[in-house]
Amino acid sequence: MKPVPTTGLADIKPAQERGQELAAQRLAAIVESSHDAILSKDLNGIITSWNKGAERLFGYTEEETLGKPVTMLMPPERQNEEPVILARIRRGERVDHYETVRQRKDGSLIDISLTVSPIKDAKGQVVGASKIARDISERKRAEERLNLLLREMNHRIKNLFTIAGSVVALSAREAATPEALARSAGERLAALGRAHELTLTRSSNEASLAEPKPTTLHALIKAILLPFANAGSEERANIIGVDIPIGANQLTALALIFHESAINAAKYGALSVPRGRIDIECVEDQGLLHLDWKERGGPDIVQTSDASGFGSLLVRATVQQLGGEIVREMRREGVHIRLTVPGEKEGT
Repeated sequence: MKPVPTTGLADIKPAQERGQELAAQRLAAIVESSHDAILSKDLNGIITSWNKGAERLFGYTEEETLGKPVTMLMPPERQNEEPVILARIRRGERVDHYETVRQRKDGSLIDISLTVSPIKDAKGQVVGASKIARDISERKRAEERLNLLLREMNHRIKNLFTIAGSVVALSAREAATPEALARSAGERLAALGRAHELTLTRSSNEASLAEPKPTTLHALIKAILLPFANAGSEERANIIGVDIPIGANQLTALALIFHESAINAAKYGALSVPRGRIDIECVEDQGLLHLDWKERGGPDIVQTSDASGFGSLLVRATVQQLGGEIVREMRREGVHIRLTVPGEKEGT
């Protein structure tokens, strides 16, 4: 009997080993170059490997972590998580996208998404675990900003519904017909809409979504006066003085005050004739905003709005809400309004 040829059989095993070694090298390179933190630990929670991503995320070098318990990365209030995770790993279970908090070398806390998988030996026995930690701090901050924005929107919308209800109800007191009610209420609500449009952010930057764009006093006055003046409204309303930011707490109230003043000017005062002008001076002094509204070039004042009418009541109530005061004088050259309100505090 001829012997069985053995040529090439001896090379099969080394080739398989070389292939496995090559695959292991590729895997190690992927792990080492990963932006995510990848580490392994034994069944006692002792760290056995540590990649560059883990060093960047947690601040510890490989030498500082190998042989140390993985609980070194956990803040005191999170230490009870490790026994639960190890128990699941021993049962061969995988922990997917577990969101938690870990502690860096400098003591700072970081939000992470954690995936933990069992490591098995050649016999299929669980001998340890691999952990992949991904930094989700920015996502968490974005979620917080979004929640803050939603709460702010909810607060503002509730306020606007309350104001809208009051405008409609009180406008009905002075309206002789449904058409008059619709017109007066619609004009006032439109003024509020123009005022709040000034705070809309048009940036696609996520961070800006939670922070409405601030408007200014001059921009608010111009927006309110625009529908009451002919072309070139800025020429008919000369606004000078300090131009301060207007926050959400004062925006609606000041818009209503300016709107009612503009209505009176359009009905009886400077804006009722082409030659009429309004000079508005804004001064800030010791935490107070002083605004002088002076009309000139209008008709002789023979009729004014009823001091007990809705517009006057609304203005007085709104000024009172702001904690300010308003004085309205009828002069030969035109109406003179002096408004004083507290400046809005930073951060409100």
